[in-house]
Amino acid sequence: MTISVFEELVIWQKAKTLSLLVYKKLTNVRDFGFKDQMQRASISVMNNIAEGFEQHNNKQFIRYLIIAKGSLAEVRSMNCMAFELTYIDKRTYEEILSLIIETKKMTSSMIAKLRQV
Repeated sequence: MTISVFEELVIWQKAKTLSLLVYKKLTNVRDFGFKDQMQRASISVMNNIAEGFEQHNNKQFIRYLIIAKGSLAEVRSMNCMAFELTYIDKRTYEEILSLIIETKKMTSSMIAKLRQV
């Protein structure tokens, strides 16, 4: 099966799920700077995956996937802070963290596969 559009990538779908969760769970946060930064970092993950895929070049795709991993680290860091500041509860913290870890593993796996081609 050949993937022709980035929306078919499971990794992009997972990143979108993460971004949607972050947006939904931070809806009532009044710290607008914090909320904006965490939302932008989460959406950066899915956007970098999409942008890299559209390069139609494995080397460039890897570059964008590495950037996506950096954004995942930022979301993970902010997730810790959101919990500490009680912007989110423990269940939400764990739900977001689980998606981050899963997306990071998928990203690392995709990078490794692309490097073999």
